[in-house]
Amino acid sequence: QVQLAESGGGSVQSGGSLRLSCAASEYTYSATCMGWFRQAPGEEREAVAAINSDGNTNYADSVKGRFTVSRDNAKKSLYLQMTSLKPEDTAMYYCAAVYDYCSGSWLPFASYWGQGTQVIVSS
Repeated sequence: QVQLAESGGGSVQSGGSLRLSCAASEYTYSATCMGWFRQAPGEEREAVAAINSDGNTNYADSVKGRFTVSRDNAKKSLYLQMTSLKPEDTAMYYCAAVYDYCSGSWLPFASYWGQGTQVIVSS
């Protein structure tokens, strides 16, 4: 069955850190690529980070050097470690399953995503 459940969001001050988690079902975790995207109120969805089953990753320029995406095959989980958070990182964060290799623009090819977890960064 399709399951993607995000957790770990919260409110932090600028410069703080958060670690988001995404628990997936066996079916959704079998996706070639899993990623994180975010959406702020009134804004378009923005791809944040993605990781392929071979471990290759890609990141939005806005988060490079600050965010790290990882996956734990044994736990069928996806993570996003976020450091040096900025107010502009405030958004709802979603994890997504992509049944294709993620390189470059992957968000349009996402097949499933969860309900999201809210991240608020105050200045």
